[in-house]
Amino acid sequence: MRRKHLEISDPEVIEEILSKSEVCRIAMMDNDRPYIVPLNYGYRDKAIYFHSSPLGKKIDLLRVDNRVCFEIESYSKIIKGDKPCDWGTKYRSVIGYGTIDFITGTDEKIKGLDIIMSHYGKTGSNEYSEKEVANIVILKLTIDEITGKQK
Repeated sequence: MRRKHLEISDPEVIEEILSKSEVCRIAMMDNDRPYIVPLNYGYRDKAIYFHSSPLGKKIDLLRVDNRVCFEIESYSKIIKGDKPCDWGTKYRSVIGYGTIDFITGTDEKIKGLDIIMSHYGKTGSNEYSEKEVANIVILKLTIDEITGKQK
């Protein structure tokens, strides 16, 4: 990281960003160009879980190459100034790399759905119909490396 004074080196702060944010963007390769999508997610035990339709460009790309880059921000605010060069941004974010696995077993899919629901504040038990579980894909992103930055 070029601006070391902005780096988040405290693992607890990185965990807080992962645990409390609402949107994760994942970037994949589409032949010779990047493709990025924002997703709702759940985070637990150094892994990020997503739910998805079993069809679509994201799924097609991940079946070819499951390596991804991801970005999550927990805070962002534009700071206005009198002159254009006085403007700036306050933020906290993480960027990382990892691999996506397709979760196929019913019990593991339900576990992934429960992690996502819990991430957004759902408490108690959840009920899913067999059809609902059968018709979705759960993606598990295992984090290989991660860095954080704040200003």
